[in-house]
Formats: sequence, C-alpha cells, structure tokens
Amino acid sequence: MDAPAPSIFTLTSAYSLAGVLGIYAAAHTASRALLPAHARWQDRFTFIWLTFDALIHFIFEGSFLWLSVFGRTVNASTGPFAEMWREYAAADARWGTADATVVSLELLTVLGAGPLALSIVRQIARGDPARHYWLVVLSTAELYGGWMTFCPEWLVGSPSLDTSNALYLWVYLFFMNTIWVVIPLWLMYDSYGHITGSLRLAQAGKPKAA
Repeated sequence: MDAPAPSIFTLTSAYSLAGVLGIYAAAHTASRALLPAHARWQDRFTFIWLTFDALIHFIFEGSFLWLSVFGRTVNASTGPFAEMWREYAAADARWGTADATVVSLELLTVLGAGPLALSIVRQIARGDPARHYWLVVLSTAELYGGWMTFCPEWLVGSPSLDTSNALYLWVYLFFMNTIWVVIPLWLMYDSYGHITGSLRLAQAGKPKAA
C-alpha cells in the first residue's frame, strides 16, 4: 500500500494562523481603549487595521528580516519563527532563500511602513486630519510593495510559487496578500474623499477676485 500523503495543515500552520488572530485581537482591544466610543466606524476600522498592519510588519516580517540578512536564510535557521516562515516558503520558495528582491522590500516594510502605520494610529487617536495624507502615502507604498513582490515572479512563469493545494493557494498566497491590496485601496478612497472635500470647501470659502 502507498504511504499516506503528508498532512498539509500542520501544527506550525495552526500556531501561525493563531498568531495572526492574536495580533488582530490586540489591535481591536487597543481601539476600544484608545478611541472614544463615538468614533466613526471608518476611523475605528482604520485604527484596527493600521495597528494590525504595524504589528504584522514588526513581529512577523521583522523576524523574517532578521533570519534573512548577514548570510542567514530561513531554510538554514531554527526556532519557531523559522518554522513559521518555512511553512510560508512551502508556498513561495523565495522566502526560504533570502531572495534579494523580497528582502529589499521587507527592509522598506519593516523600517518604513511599520513606523509610519503607528504614527498614523497616533494621529487617529488625536483626531488629527493630517492622517489622510499619510494614509495615502502608506497605502501607495503597501500596494507598490505587493506589486513588486509578485509581478517579477509572474513575469518568469511563477517558478517559486506552489499552488497545488488550497492552503498554499487560497490562504498563504491569495488571502494573506490580497488584504494588503483591498484595504489600502479602500483607505485611499476614504482619504481621497476627506482631502478633496476639505480642499473644495476651502476653495468655495475664498472671496471671488474683483
């Protein structure tokens, strides 16, 4: 008899996804503690997303960066974060080998996007409307990062991607990347309305030239 196929959903899969849910729970708790009860649902959603976004960048992607610089690779490392990233690398092999393009993008993400997300969270808590400009900047950076992560791979026929099972395709590759496309697009749309609305109101209030 043939040996049974190895399980795709492993203990590492479980604790990795549990970690994501734990970070979301922390972001939601922070919103309840730091935002007033009457806050707009859009602002509350944005606060939760950006807190979640920053923690993912710092904890998960920060650990990848640490395991992928100065000659290290995820595939040659040990520990729970190395196991987690090897799990993801089963779907996208580049993450296990310290691919230069991926590491370069993660440097910008961890050192740039993470701190900027936390700065915007602070602006939301303070009710600072300047956050809408920075939301557009951050969202543009997130979209560009996603594009440059996958477009070079698609152009050469996606040799590093394994889409042979539902977990790899729909959870790791599709869902865990698509949310960083859909939500930034919505944030840009929402901030566009605030920025253009304020500019049009200011323009309408100017006295007409003689």
